[in-house]
Amino acid sequence: MVGGGQLARMTHEAGIPLGIRFKLLSDTPQDSAAQVVSDVVIGDYRDLETLRAFAQGCDVVTFDHEHVPAEHLRALEADGVVIRPGVEALLHAQDKGVMRERLRAAGVPCPRHRIVTDPEDVARFAEEGDGFPVVLKTVRGGYDGKGVWVVHGTDDAADPFRAGVPVLAEELVDFARELAANVVRSPHGQAVAYPVVESIQVNGVCDTVIAPAPDLSEALSAQAQELALKIAAELGVVGHLAVELFETRDGRILVNELAMRPHNSGHWTQDGAVTSQFANHVRAVLDLPLGDPRTRATWTVMTNVLGGDYPDMYAAYLHCMARDPALKIHMYGKGVKPGRKVGHVNTYGDDLADVRERGRHAADYLRGTITE
Repeated sequence: MVGGGQLARMTHEAGIPLGIRFKLLSDTPQDSAAQVVSDVVIGDYRDLETLRAFAQGCDVVTFDHEHVPAEHLRALEADGVVIRPGVEALLHAQDKGVMRERLRAAGVPCPRHRIVTDPEDVARFAEEGDGFPVVLKTVRGGYDGKGVWVVHGTDDAADPFRAGVPVLAEELVDFARELAANVVRSPHGQAVAYPVVESIQVNGVCDTVIAPAPDLSEALSAQAQELALKIAAELGVVGHLAVELFETRDGRILVNELAMRPHNSGHWTQDGAVTSQFANHVRAVLDLPLGDPRTRATWTVMTNVLGGDYPDMYAAYLHCMARDPALKIHMYGKGVKPGRKVGHVNTYGDDLADVRERGRHAADYLRGTITE
């Protein structure tokens, strides 16, 4: 797996019961996955020769991020390296402009959009629709709200163009909430779909995921799952695909983003599904039969633990575990920095309000924002 973050850490964990030998390309020995994987190569994923050396002896190469240059992936494929997802699929998670055009051609509902060249072109895009505000996104490199701006006029539209990559303009969708449809597809076309979840963002960062999404009609839930399965097949995705969605106030769904790897909106599956997203990603990239994606409980809630001003989270375990023995804590071994994702907690049960409160209390106590 290329990338040493928490997604690689949890994917490695899912492969252990299967006896999978896991090799990691990590930026530093301190990265989340590098702390727990035995076979670690320290190197730069942006260097082709490093990638070539790393891939030697691997049956398959997969990723915990989408940032490996496409030209390097094509070179590896030309060398005979098995890459899953392949570069032609992964390109749609790397480049938002390419993704939007491919989805539009496939008839997938998306926000109104186009590539813009400068602030004046942003103004023209706004005039073509309902005016300002509009959303601007750098087509490559953004995550967790980075690389995304809501602009209210040409005066505040200059920053995105300073990144030196194309800028995508999109309408500002008046959505009721954000949803995510997670699916997994294998090389021979087997695919499974997890229940559609509600994803709650705070300051552009995922805060809470509720599975399944409350009060979502069966028809819209099925539509979202079918849409995600269609995208996976259309793009030739192998492995896990997260389709982030807007549910509009008039009852439609629009595709916001794609991620071709395990995803924050699927972390609940570690404890709330028969087969986790990580286990199914491992199965898919190795072309093993996929596991059951159904839920284990009526409700499962994943609450992210963000770093705050309280670095000693280990000491907080005593309170959290004693207060809620059913709580599932997943920490990433990362240094605590304000706002940084350092872990998550999963809670589950039959009463949604209680499940949410338990998750919120644990995450806040671990962060140090509450002390009792």
